[in-house]
Amino acid sequence: MTTRTHHADVLIIGAGFAGLGMAIRLRQAGINDIIILERGDQVGGTWRDNQYPGAACDIPSNLYSYSFAPNPDWSRSYSGSVEILNYVHGMVRDFDLEPLLNFQQNVTGLAFDQQQGIWRATTDQGAVYSARAVVMASGPLSNCSLPAIPGIDDFQGKKIHSARWDHDYDFKGKKVAVVGTGASAVQIIPELVQEVEQLTVFQRTPGWVLPRLDLQTPEWNKALFRAFPAAQVMTRQALYSVHEAMALALIWQSPLTTLAEKVAKAHLRNQVSDRWLRRQLTPDFRIGCKRVLMSNDYYPALQQPNCKLITWPIVRMSDKGIRSVEGVEHQFDCVVFATGFEVGKAGTPFPVKGLHGRELGMEWRSGARAYKSINVSGYPNLYFTFGPNSGPGHNSALVYMESQLDYAVTGIRKILGQNLLALDVNASAQSAFNRKIQKRLARTNWNSGCKSWYLTEDGFNATMFPGFATQYSAQMSEFKEADYHLIEVG
Repeated sequence: MTTRTHHADVLIIGAGFAGLGMAIRLRQAGINDIIILERGDQVGGTWRDNQYPGAACDIPSNLYSYSFAPNPDWSRSYSGSVEILNYVHGMVRDFDLEPLLNFQQNVTGLAFDQQQGIWRATTDQGAVYSARAVVMASGPLSNCSLPAIPGIDDFQGKKIHSARWDHDYDFKGKKVAVVGTGASAVQIIPELVQEVEQLTVFQRTPGWVLPRLDLQTPEWNKALFRAFPAAQVMTRQALYSVHEAMALALIWQSPLTTLAEKVAKAHLRNQVSDRWLRRQLTPDFRIGCKRVLMSNDYYPALQQPNCKLITWPIVRMSDKGIRSVEGVEHQFDCVVFATGFEVGKAGTPFPVKGLHGRELGMEWRSGARAYKSINVSGYPNLYFTFGPNSGPGHNSALVYMESQLDYAVTGIRKILGQNLLALDVNASAQSAFNRKIQKRLARTNWNSGCKSWYLTEDGFNATMFPGFATQYSAQMSEFKEADYHLIEVG
């Protein structure tokens, strides 16, 4: 039996914000022969998966949305995951993307045929898809990971990861542990403490926590945005400018860094009266080195009578609970792991083979590198969204994303319009770009000494962009054809 190959001009892998946005921008540029592959059974990506109690974005909704798909009806300043997922479904509806979607097609391999100038993707369903160009839109926060705690499989109670929430599990009357105190945990803990009999929080490293001005959007505001879209554009620009200014505090050490730390410490003092607890919750690194947390109810939750904070390191898990280094076994009915994701700092989510049998995962073992975060030499006609060194530390991820989408459209139009066999970035241009990026990163707070998910085990920063969002957008607005090798058909 011969396997049928599905062909298109452009293949998009992933149907989250990146993949759907890519399809919209391609269509707006007149490119309509598109296939989107999605391993799940619906769109949404990170926001489909992260539906834990309290899940919300820590960027204002009017900024955490596409400028080409505005939503005048956000219910509050910082919308929850359900509303964000509804926005994603709205994009599918409003831009008629349903015909492009192919669900439950988990890509298992991607290879470039340099004779034909075609990428071929295989899926776990046995299907084969080919295209002139491919956009990897699988996202950096798509694969959740349990921590490497000895004995984790021995635990006989319920285990839940924040990105794979079990909505059928009844927490009432249960003794529950939360492992982790990062961005997901500070949203989960205030919700769980209201339900469980006893909540125990295991903290490895305290984070900097800033207050969040989260207000319900009045109806007149929604009506104004619907009647005068320019008012929403101005609001978005104001929010963008405020967040751009935060780069001076969070990316580099400056007087604003000290000011931001004072604001965070004041927030801690105002909400936590106990000196010993405040000491346990005070970071020993500069703000911005790790992801900054935004919460008004995390500190109060930790002080509830049924909540306990443990800062002793975890040694192992047992069949009944968690053993900490001081020799105590804490017994639980359920352990919630708010331990993050396998972020693509090294390797690829599936084998990607380029020119002359090159394998990208092998080349990225010591840390991912790309040209302008979006192209990799030796892998022509392949585009990455949220590729290496495109992460924001202060502004909306979707601002960066829009720049990437438009850059990819420019490259793909060249491939299709000039009938190119291959459009491959030069290795020299890629090396020069990465030397500059790493030199700039060395002067940032991210590389100032703390351990974070931004860095590989040996301290290489393959994740963040060392600058303003404005600088990133300017970088992506210029397509330097001289930095590419063009091979025409025939």
